[in-house]
Amino acid sequence: MPRTIERGFVKVCGVTNVSDVSMVASAGASALGLILTESPRRVSLEQARDIAAAAKGELLRCAVFRFDDDEFVLEHLDSLDVDMVQLHGTLSSSLLAAIRQGPTLIVKALNIEGDEFDDFDESEVDAVLIDGPRPGSGVTHSWERLRERHFRVPVVAAGGLNPSNVAEVIKATNAWGVDCASGVEHVARQKDRHLVEEYVANARSAFAHLGVA
Repeated sequence: MPRTIERGFVKVCGVTNVSDVSMVASAGASALGLILTESPRRVSLEQARDIAAAAKGELLRCAVFRFDDDEFVLEHLDSLDVDMVQLHGTLSSSLLAAIRQGPTLIVKALNIEGDEFDDFDESEVDAVLIDGPRPGSGVTHSWERLRERHFRVPVVAAGGLNPSNVAEVIKATNAWGVDCASGVEHVARQKDRHLVEEYVANARSAFAHLGVA
């Protein structure tokens, strides 16, 4: 796998059951996220294995961690077959080196309102995900700082995205990809087929207008 994500990347995060895999894939998404850290959409390691197995060959599988210690992250990655890892919090050089021994893509999540947003050296990772101060909350935020900050790796926009605003965010940020969790749910942990399909379709349309197939 190349050390990058393709432009037009569309991720549905917080998938909690195997039955939602086919729905996300048939909607035309690029990837799904498996949250293995404190979250309303957290899944157990066993659940994550089952979901990842069902999605293999259909979607990129992304394991999501937030402020977990290196041992916890590596133990879970060793037990999972995933294509990407999304990390919130400070990255140690030893964790990066350990993950780099395999083909897993590394996506660093940055809080658009935090100091790390300006200071982080993205040369160590494959992409950055720009999130709001409350990941997974569905709360929108301003994209002003992203317009002023140039990253040398692909940028994935996240935080408060939903079917009605995803096209606007793509246009405003020129991001390579988008990520959504609560914005495609009516009830926490349950993806809504109509919302997923609308979110993906609107994102694909917005990327097409930018010349992305």
